[in-house]
Amino acid sequence: MRLEITPGAAADAELVARVDDALPAGEIERDANELRVGALDGWGADSLRAAAAAVARARRRAGGDIVWRAGDEDEVRALVEGTAYGAYDAGLRKRAYRDRNELTLVIDGHEKLRPFAERQALVGRHLARARDLANLPPNELTPPALADHAARLDLPHLAAESLGREEIVSLGMGAFAAVAQASGHDPRLIVLRYDPPGARGETTLGLVGKAITFDSGGISLKPHLRMQDMKGDMAGGAAVIEGLAAVAEIGLPVRVVGVVAATENLQGARAFKPGDILRAMNGKTIEIMNTDAEGRLLLADALHYARDQGATHVADFATLTGAMVLALGDLYAGFFANDEDWARELEAAAETSGDLVWRFPLHPRYRRYIDSAFADMKNGSALREGAPVLAAEFLREFAGDGPWAHVDMAGPGFVRRRRPDYVLDEGGTGYGVRLIVELAARLAA
Repeated sequence: MRLEITPGAAADAELVARVDDALPAGEIERDANELRVGALDGWGADSLRAAAAAVARARRRAGGDIVWRAGDEDEVRALVEGTAYGAYDAGLRKRAYRDRNELTLVIDGHEKLRPFAERQALVGRHLARARDLANLPPNELTPPALADHAARLDLPHLAAESLGREEIVSLGMGAFAAVAQASGHDPRLIVLRYDPPGARGETTLGLVGKAITFDSGGISLKPHLRMQDMKGDMAGGAAVIEGLAAVAEIGLPVRVVGVVAATENLQGARAFKPGDILRAMNGKTIEIMNTDAEGRLLLADALHYARDQGATHVADFATLTGAMVLALGDLYAGFFANDEDWARELEAAAETSGDLVWRFPLHPRYRRYIDSAFADMKNGSALREGAPVLAAEFLREFAGDGPWAHVDMAGPGFVRRRRPDYVLDEGGTGYGVRLIVELAARLAA
């Protein structure tokens, strides 16, 4: 998608879309060369974002210009993001992909809107890259390939490194290392550091991402139906990498450290087993109940490492529990937080960005779900109760001192649309990129 800001562009356009106060929120009407969308009330920006996506999706094959009239930054944000979503093509490996027509979003608005529109278009580009990462096949996007992608980021004040299997083991990351044991590809701990001049205060934002580049469930094998979607189990890691890259490209004055744990979770003679007891980097021991509850094991060591690297405020992003999909569907991510102020910051950033969140409870009594007779804790429960909550209580054991939030983005991170007789693949959504940018912007301010 290309962006232009052209005051008066609507005069010569074949089709002009605009916000119309005369229509109820979310309503769409076509009249001559105008497409009118209900004004920003009620569901507000979501309605306009959805309308812009629908228009872009309809014009994606033909390409050309889409002209929208916009009067303020809220409308610009929704139009740029919605068009970016609708213009995205998941067919990365189709022969015709490189020959697809270009789509241009033309905003008929005041010149003062240009800087903000260009900022959101930049965020949209990183969002599309996060979607690409989630949609790449697992034979291409291995853990080393994801680390190579991060290393190629060439942005001011952003440094990247990755640690391999031997370094992960030497750091004492027994939980992470165990998940990676059966894979023929080396795991990678991807570490990104953004340290701009003029960063304000002593705050360092820590971003932690789960990046299981393919998840078979290990010995606790997943059902075969839709297992191909498990290439998207690295969507949280993709959000951290591309969200942090967007922060660096914008130049926000806040220090950020990103830690992404990348591996496959497979079967094999070396695979970790139910009943194993692992020792995490912080010294705590974990009894394995289910090898398909592997994401929390990666995050345990990655969270501790992020604190070790100086993170004062931490947020982790992971496609973690199927139960969260049942609870919230594909619109909201569930989140947990150990600090009220940090929870409010996250909720405010989510409301602004459009990456929606809904808070779930933490309570000391939930700790009983992960009590173990043989280790400090276990990674699952035989009871079919509170799966997202017990996962969050598990992670709290490794979150360290200071504000922490856990974002379970299993629903909105990688999407399948169900129809009566089939499932339509939409794949990675880039969820989390916009949220990370807005969270960093709030800390920078």
